[in-house]
Amino acid sequence: MCKITRILSFAMRNQYRGLHPFLLLVLITSLFGCYPTLDKEVGKPDEALTRVRYFYPKFRDDMDMESLAHAIEKNLVYLNKLNPDRTFQYGPDTYTCRQVKESQEAFLTFLRNSPDAKALNREVKKHFLVYRAAGRAGNNRVLFTGYFEPIYKGNLSPDSVYKYPLYKKPDDLIKIDLSLFRDEFKGKRIVARIEGKKVLPYFSRQQIEMEKALEGRDLEVAWLKDPLDVSFLHIQGSGRLKLPDGSTVPVGYQASNGRPYRSIGRYLIDKGYMTRDEVSMQSIRKFLRSNPDIMQEVLNHNPSYVFFDIKKRGPLGNINVPLTPGRSIALDARLFPKGALCFISCEKPVVDSQGDITGWKGFSRFTLNQDTGGAIRGAGRADIFWGNGIYAELAAGHLKHDGLLYVLIKKPAGE
Repeated sequence: MCKITRILSFAMRNQYRGLHPFLLLVLITSLFGCYPTLDKEVGKPDEALTRVRYFYPKFRDDMDMESLAHAIEKNLVYLNKLNPDRTFQYGPDTYTCRQVKESQEAFLTFLRNSPDAKALNREVKKHFLVYRAAGRAGNNRVLFTGYFEPIYKGNLSPDSVYKYPLYKKPDDLIKIDLSLFRDEFKGKRIVARIEGKKVLPYFSRQQIEMEKALEGRDLEVAWLKDPLDVSFLHIQGSGRLKLPDGSTVPVGYQASNGRPYRSIGRYLIDKGYMTRDEVSMQSIRKFLRSNPDIMQEVLNHNPSYVFFDIKKRGPLGNINVPLTPGRSIALDARLFPKGALCFISCEKPVVDSQGDITGWKGFSRFTLNQDTGGAIRGAGRADIFWGNGIYAELAAGHLKHDGLLYVLIKKPAGE
């Protein structure tokens, strides 16, 4: 129940009982603010964000300011490549690229003055507009998950050990802009292939992995020694391959087959193999290793398939800049402005010296919307990039917590 509903009930029983309920609701809403629970998932950008007018979060940051400055600098590389008059939609409001860039430059200048926590909080509230994410249907909060940069053993040529390929984007994979056919399809695209005179969905994971639909077409860019590593690399979208000589090469997302992402964790829960509390990236991997007879059944539940290429640097997000651990997040690119300055509050794991999670604690920090993902859909989902290493893998594998997401931009002159 919304806090305002409880306050309204109390007020009607007490000193405001003579006031018309509608007028009372308007009065209390204006004083306290309320974020009503959504009846259905947000489908348009103007519904994804709501401007905060009264009650702001406390802008506290649990990380070092150097990492934030670094992430903003990378963001400005992206913004500087765009037409200054290009527009971005922040909920119901529209801003130009020039405004977004100037906003982040101003924030970066302030950071370089090494403000303390109080000064940072005061500066943001004074000079920035704050928008809150609408959340998901039935829950006006955002579900946070995580991803990381895995390191898997691989090779650039196949042999008896390295025999599970990563494929590059096939030449017959095409993207079709449906808005060219009807106005009602504005903003909608499909990924397809042409066979004779037919336009067909591109091959699914099962067709590629089990039926070898791409074999013999010279599309392999690398080979891994473990088929589970291939599948988890598809989920993460990028990673590093440790070659036999000890060197590493980054590989990253190039394209996808356009099929919808379906969670194998959800499949395991629905089939009764695991409970919701048991599901994590680590537990799924352990379960599939222990149950090889159903491994392909589980993996093929997700028809989505990712194509990779070897990167000179990485990992890169959807705005083609390197991701910053702890600072880069992935949001639904259809609803949230790319490259936006964000603020999040959620929970993170507490890990002991043995590498075990002993609990969770709250945190908040500034982040940048620099990526997206097949599983990140709607105004109530966000994915935090944790980097690489043991802690990053644990956080990415176990984080499934509700939190809050805000988007910030500098107030226009005169506001």
